[in-house]
Amino acid sequence: MRRKAFSLNPGLWILLLCLICTGCGNTEFLDEIPKEYAVRREISGKSQGGIPEEVLEDTPCETEPEVVSFLMEEAFHFAFDRLSPAEQIWYRDMERILGSFGTKARLSDEGLEAGLGESDIDKIFQCVLCDHPELFYVEGYSYKKYIRGEQVRSIEFSGTYQMDPESALARREEILTEAEVVLDGIGKEASDYDKVKYVYETLICNTEYDQNVPDNQNIYSVFVHHLSVCQGYAKATQYLLNRLGVECTLVQGTVESGEGHAWNLVKIDDNYYYVDTTWGDVSYRIEEDASEDGAGTMTWESMPQINYDYLNVTTEELLKTHTLGGKVPMPVCTAVDANYYIREGALFTSCDREQMAKVFSSAIEQGRRYVTLKCADAAVYGEVHAALVGRQEIFDYLEAGSGSIAYSQNEKQYVMTFWVTKE
Repeated sequence: MRRKAFSLNPGLWILLLCLICTGCGNTEFLDEIPKEYAVRREISGKSQGGIPEEVLEDTPCETEPEVVSFLMEEAFHFAFDRLSPAEQIWYRDMERILGSFGTKARLSDEGLEAGLGESDIDKIFQCVLCDHPELFYVEGYSYKKYIRGEQVRSIEFSGTYQMDPESALARREEILTEAEVVLDGIGKEASDYDKVKYVYETLICNTEYDQNVPDNQNIYSVFVHHLSVCQGYAKATQYLLNRLGVECTLVQGTVESGEGHAWNLVKIDDNYYYVDTTWGDVSYRIEEDASEDGAGTMTWESMPQINYDYLNVTTEELLKTHTLGGKVPMPVCTAVDANYYIREGALFTSCDREQMAKVFSSAIEQGRRYVTLKCADAAVYGEVHAALVGRQEIFDYLEAGSGSIAYSQNEKQYVMTFWVTKE
């Protein structure tokens, strides 16, 4: 990298370029520029996704003509609502820029005047992505800072994108077509609980966990490939629920293994709950267990597809296995009315045989081929397990026919699942 020096006119701008790539959280700063020089630099490296950075110009560039906006009207703004008034100014700028494939767009001077600077850009950018799963084509961003003396006079923001606008429009049509099929499966008059449960079950039944599928960090992988990872599951959950009028946002953090993870926060009847669609997919859990133990004890095909342990849970329940992260604080979720086991009458506070009969009868009437029970604590779990498994009372509630009854158990969550199998 070469430096050209020439005499400085006090009226000239001095430019700095900072690159930040989404996902890594690292910032690369160029050398400090001496005040006696105006410097023009060429960057030979590449930003995330292999997009070369352009040569810096000596003056701010005009905003490129906007294309059609990709923003969906139904999006909720959970992250936006938790920003300061000043941060919200730049949020709206970035939302507009990213939603229309914008580059070289100046962030509002009101933000600078309110005290914002380059250190605020990444937080606000991440908040925009958390609120907008429909921005599936956004890869990262870059920006230029224009200073005079010690004062930042303007910041120019550019989105970086995985594809061109024409390709994104074509993909959006594919997503819309597939999403409409899902949305047609439940009426708008359904309760928020039923909508969340429906989306949870439908995505799990139509998606398999696959780390190698393309686009696995966005909704395209779920709706078109039907293969994804946690970020894809969570963004698809958010996208569908927002379209159904249910407040849902993306939550990021880690799980007990220390691995980064994404899930959702939903609002049902004015109360917040956590939903983890990825952990609800048994194919994901079996893959994880097999990698840790060396081999799975059952094939995925022989087991129920859906695990309901992470459908509408409290903060206390979530933190047994998850750790919260992200750019904005999450509410403490204490409500339990919409928890799956409570709403479905499948939470046991004692070994109640009458309740047991109702749970199994209801499952059979609904055509479900498996029944999941959750116990309130370790003592109840021990009693129910001893009765259904130890004394084989499960045969009083579930007929095996020519097959056999299999079960799985989660002692940490006090959960048991029973189903009939031909194996």
